[in-house]
Amino acid sequence: MNRRHLLLAGMAGALGFAFVLPASAANTAEDFVSGNIQQGFDILNDRGTSAAHRKARFATFIVGLTDVKRVAVFLLGRYANAAAPADMDAYVAAYQDYVLGVYQSYFAQYAGQSLRIIGSRERATNDFVVLTNMTGNSATPIEIDFRVRTDGAKPVLVDLGVAGVWLALAQRDQFTAVLGQNNGDIKALTAHLRSTEKLYC
Repeated sequence: MNRRHLLLAGMAGALGFAFVLPASAANTAEDFVSGNIQQGFDILNDRGTSAAHRKARFATFIVGLTDVKRVAVFLLGRYANAAAPADMDAYVAAYQDYVLGVYQSYFAQYAGQSLRIIGSRERATNDFVVLTNMTGNSATPIEIDFRVRTDGAKPVLVDLGVAGVWLALAQRDQFTAVLGQNNGDIKALTAHLRSTEKLYC
């Protein structure tokens, strides 16, 4: 679903139109977010352990929730088919380290807050957006949305949206710009990610 369709879907929700989807499918995605994302906050909020230990625990936790390779390939757009296998492996590894830092940065902004599910919608078969509110430190709840795929052995997180901005879509624009400036050389993108990754260390 493109940005226009996402906007229309959000407008429909605001106007009171309901998306009809199987309750069990919606509950699977919602339960995944409710149980797992709050656990991520709890890890980062655990002041009984060192920062390094929290970071390591959070990295293991996020990798277990996310289909990193699927997202990494999506972000390459039309350049994905031209990449050599070895270059692709190096890029996926760099992207995993980079996105761990990004997610940690996002989650840390909401330290001390709690997650409340406010609904979900189905973008396509086995592809859900779970809408949540973060409450606790702010008088106004902050809406953060999670895109969840349920077509595998277990649900996986594939994107995160804050204030209507989807992380993966923003990253795809950035990554394809880097590739466009470097004649589609995936090695240049890998080097860029390794350099950017240091900002989150």
